[in-house]
Amino acid sequence: MTKLRLFFLGLAAVLALPVHAQLRLPGGGIPRLPDIVRPVTQPLIQPLRERVEQVLTLPQQATALLQRYPRELTRDPDGHPMVRAELLALPSSAAARERLLGTPGVALIEETEVEGLDVHWLLLRADASLLPRLRELDPQGQYDYQHIYLGSGSGADRAAAPAASKDKLRIGLLDSGVAADLKPVTRGGCDGKLHAADHGTAIASLLINQGAELLAADAYCDAPDGGSVQRVAQGLAWLARQGARVVNVSLVGPPNVFLQRTVEAAQAHGLLIVAAVGNDGPAAPPLYPAAWPGVVAVTGVDARNRVLAEAGRGPHVMFAARGAGICTRGADGGMLKLRGTSFAAPLVAYLIARDGLDRVRANAIDLGDPGRDDVYGFGLVGRELTVCFN
Repeated sequence: MTKLRLFFLGLAAVLALPVHAQLRLPGGGIPRLPDIVRPVTQPLIQPLRERVEQVLTLPQQATALLQRYPRELTRDPDGHPMVRAELLALPSSAAARERLLGTPGVALIEETEVEGLDVHWLLLRADASLLPRLRELDPQGQYDYQHIYLGSGSGADRAAAPAASKDKLRIGLLDSGVAADLKPVTRGGCDGKLHAADHGTAIASLLINQGAELLAADAYCDAPDGGSVQRVAQGLAWLARQGARVVNVSLVGPPNVFLQRTVEAAQAHGLLIVAAVGNDGPAAPPLYPAAWPGVVAVTGVDARNRVLAEAGRGPHVMFAARGAGICTRGADGGMLKLRGTSFAAPLVAYLIARDGLDRVRANAIDLGDPGRDDVYGFGLVGRELTVCFN
């Protein structure tokens, strides 16, 4: 047998061994090979964090919230999250008010005045089980739970934002807190404290990158009652006082008589509210504020202009915009990949602020059934807008 043949037979024997036995260090360990994949799969740019990719329905969000604040929050009889032992009331008369406050188990916490919107009510300390009784005692009055409204996911640095340039549009944002380094933003809420959160920061970043200046009201403040009727109403009132005309509200929840009164008052003061329809699926009941009259309700589509499977539907749907594959930043500055109707709504809000509602409607691309339908509304808008920022 030649030396060359012996060499190849030996090489074949080595190659036939299990991979883990082929290469060993003198001490018996396996050497670490250079990582040649990492530079390809993780390029030298800030990677997207896809933790917002999974869209949670309102019931799922409510469950998580109640697990976080079991002592402060509970559910109403329909399962919607609410502040524990708090009710809202507007008695029909002085006599009805006296009966209300004399009812066992009812105590007055405060008389709420929503400054600037001429809306008021009584905030009561009372168990949720008393609500039917209060309605029975005063059929002409208005009574409801202290519901919580959630993102379909601030700060109050009250320093004035930079002066608006000719190229900027001022848009209102009612959401969770916006990161401190995002500019130009005028912040309201939370008694001047900053509580940056991913949901509000992501939406703010979308609007700013389109060319908007923001009036951003934090309705959460990282508090157990964040997103309550009281906080949302106060946020809308602050935006109205700041002179906002178009306001994005990517929050959803159940119908509530007092929040509806606030929305109607805000509309009467000139606010046009753009709201996400929510992500509870096509068979879910309408969510609010999107389903109230006069609110511009927005659904989401994917890159192929197909409605998101989780998007709500109904006669209130007005427009569709991109709601998947959206890239923008989170509260810590890292990039997020986003999905949900929350992130379609600000694109429509920007277009309306820029072009006006009538023009946006005239330029909508009809999808689905001919004419306005319950899936896409009047159609798709905002195809020209950039939805991924690196």
